[in-house]
Amino acid sequence: MSEPRHLSRHVALGDGVRLHVTTSGTGPPLVLLHGFTGSTRSWETLTPFLDGFTTVAIDLPGHGGSESPSDPARYALRRFADDLVKVLDAVRVQRAALLGYSLGGRAALHAALAHPDRVSALVLESTSPGIDDSAERAARIQSDTALAGTIERGGIRAFVDQWERLPLWSSQASLPDAARARLRSQRLANQPRGLSNSLRGAGAGAAPSVLGQVGALHVPTLLVTGELDPKYTTIARTLEAAIAGARVAVIADAGHAVHLEQPAAMASEVTGFLTGVAATSGAWR
Repeated sequence: MSEPRHLSRHVALGDGVRLHVTTSGTGPPLVLLHGFTGSTRSWETLTPFLDGFTTVAIDLPGHGGSESPSDPARYALRRFADDLVKVLDAVRVQRAALLGYSLGGRAALHAALAHPDRVSALVLESTSPGIDDSAERAARIQSDTALAGTIERGGIRAFVDQWERLPLWSSQASLPDAARARLRSQRLANQPRGLSNSLRGAGAGAAPSVLGQVGALHVPTLLVTGELDPKYTTIARTLEAAIAGARVAVIADAGHAVHLEQPAAMASEVTGFLTGVAATSGAWR
């Protein structure tokens, strides 16, 4: 992957579903997996700081320019793990580092567990391994199912209005108006069926927690959280203890969406980590 790339394309997965993929830059490949309501556009603030890598940004099923299947089971993260391999094959990448945010971080974890030979490093931003407690998981499934129905009945604009009022995003109030407008535009570009089925098929309660499996990972792992997001910082510490050699980086003055709120600081951690991986294990392709 030595030639410069600035390419947007759709990758057919063989079952009638296509995923939107953008590639840019040169150097070792770094796959970018956005969070719920996001898209490849979610990384626009971060990628200018990722010089030296070929970024491969993927719209998850039901998001951005990817298709929105009618079956919620098609959104399951175990299915996406296989989809990711097909994307890597399509862009001619044998092994890649994965950077996943929130939902995208859970997708990255599932991919690394299912296909460890295709993953050179993991960067998990504000990521949970899933919900261990069965009662809590059942409650989350119920709430996600209800939210999916709300999206379908009320439409995308009403949902985004509700979503943006969540306390999880309170730290974003200090962002410039233009940045918040771009974020809202990204969210509004999604389709109701895609978001509702993503909640049903890939929500935090949809699959069992993989916390008990991550000890089998033997891949360099960086866990990034914002200091203003104590819940996910605690989760990151739990993952750090479970994954051999994992390290937590807590970014100052950032909440859940570190890549958006403090892109330069996050990129510094990510590039330093990946440069170290390349130095010890060789560049990957």
